[in-house]
Amino acid sequence: MFHEDEIYYQGLNVNRASEERKNTCWINTQWQHPQCRVLLLHNQRNLIVWDRQADSTPVAISHSREEADAVLPDFEHLVFLGLDKEAPVFAADVSLNDESEILALPGEHELVDLREAGWLLSAQEAALLAYARGLLYWNRHNGFCSNCGNMAESQQGGHIRVCTNKGCARLQFPRTDPAVIMLVEDFSDPCNPRCLLGRNSRFPERLMSTLAGFVDPLESLEQCVQREVFEEAGIRVDRVAYQASQPWPFPSSIMLGFRAQALTTEITIDGVEIAEAHWFSPEQLNTFGEWRDGGVEYCLPRRDSIARYLIESWIKDTTG
Repeated sequence: MFHEDEIYYQGLNVNRASEERKNTCWINTQWQHPQCRVLLLHNQRNLIVWDRQADSTPVAISHSREEADAVLPDFEHLVFLGLDKEAPVFAADVSLNDESEILALPGEHELVDLREAGWLLSAQEAALLAYARGLLYWNRHNGFCSNCGNMAESQQGGHIRVCTNKGCARLQFPRTDPAVIMLVEDFSDPCNPRCLLGRNSRFPERLMSTLAGFVDPLESLEQCVQREVFEEAGIRVDRVAYQASQPWPFPSSIMLGFRAQALTTEITIDGVEIAEAHWFSPEQLNTFGEWRDGGVEYCLPRRDSIARYLIESWIKDTTG
């Protein structure tokens, strides 16, 4: 079991220096700081030391400014993440480089998708890599003004982009897409509580998780929970209650976690988006394997997901 402060990708212990980074000279000074460190991302993959043969815990890799200079295409691909105590931390998108150039940098490392390794990293390392991934993704996909189509230049260390057309000068800020994720509980038999889990058709076989979906325009979070549960499983719910949230940089979401109580219990799935859905008791959930476990009937979501938090906290609350 774990608690809200253990939800991955939140609680990053870095000073984002929101006021200081507005000063270009200050950003340049941080880049020249002797303790400056740079996280390099190549096609949304992070550099990690991971001895797969020894099944060791992976460790995130950063480089000095001098090392990073060798592979940085230009300053436009660089973002400022913040201060780790006194040490400035930057991230750079080096996707224009050949992968071999990145792997040739000093140290034993490999390029790994954060979704594969995030749940095995320390919470702080995972949060820092997620922050880098999310901010670089936004910058990479917003190089042009959405209003007039002219180039939009990076400012404030990559936390804002400004249209270069002086007649427009539109400001663009990093985008976050709200999505709800919910654990539906059934107390029609108070002595035998159950929760609803489903498997999205994109999920691996046997992986069961909570239901989720993006918020529609002009839709409240509670309405979105009710709509998504009905659309995905044919279940009517009420008593929608907020639980916790999680930044989810795959690519740019904020997951808003809820519980909801079922008004109906007959499951109807479309067989397209949701491949299967079932009611499970706490005792059944305790028999589930871990993500990627073989030889088990069902497995739980990864430990770095808020889905796992919602399931674990529900088990704890219903079993005492």
